[in-house]
Amino acid sequence: MTNSAQDAAPAEGTVHRDWAWTRTPAPIGPLLLAATREGLVQVVFHADERTSRRALTRLEQYFGGPPVPEISHLATATAELAAYFAGELRSFTVPLDWSLSSGFNARVLHALADGVPYGSVAGYQDLADRVGEPGAARAVGAAMGSNPLPVVVPCHRVVASDGGIGGFGGGLETKRLLLALEGVLPAPLF
Repeated sequence: MTNSAQDAAPAEGTVHRDWAWTRTPAPIGPLLLAATREGLVQVVFHADERTSRRALTRLEQYFGGPPVPEISHLATATAELAAYFAGELRSFTVPLDWSLSSGFNARVLHALADGVPYGSVAGYQDLADRVGEPGAARAVGAAMGSNPLPVVVPCHRVVASDGGIGGFGGGLETKRLLLALEGVLPAPLF
């Protein structure tokens, strides 16, 4: 789970934005999906009742009001995530709303989304180099931790240079499962 909506407090005079949410089952645990009319804005891991309530409260504050009943991007995201977890989708097409990310973090996340395809991995240093900040490998790790769109923006594909899998906001077991799904790691035996 990321805390992007919590970290990105709305500025004074923020205009209300329509948003909606849904919860969907996944092999890695329930996911909370939130979208605006622009696109998918947040994916939250381990979306039990408590985690979902906290995330929804932050989103309501950030967007200046309660959710609306439906936004079509949620249906697209739900269908694409189901296909991804079934091994039938390698690239997401749901539009993304990047408003919960900015600055260096947004640059790194865009580089990740655009340049690290299904079934491959990149190192923290590699992403720092790609955004023209060769001394910022640790900051890339922080950017991965701030990712409001995990799985769809594949921060699980970023690994340590020493051969380890690195950290992951959704937990290392979740990262291992996602990398195994994509064929990067062997599937767990049990």
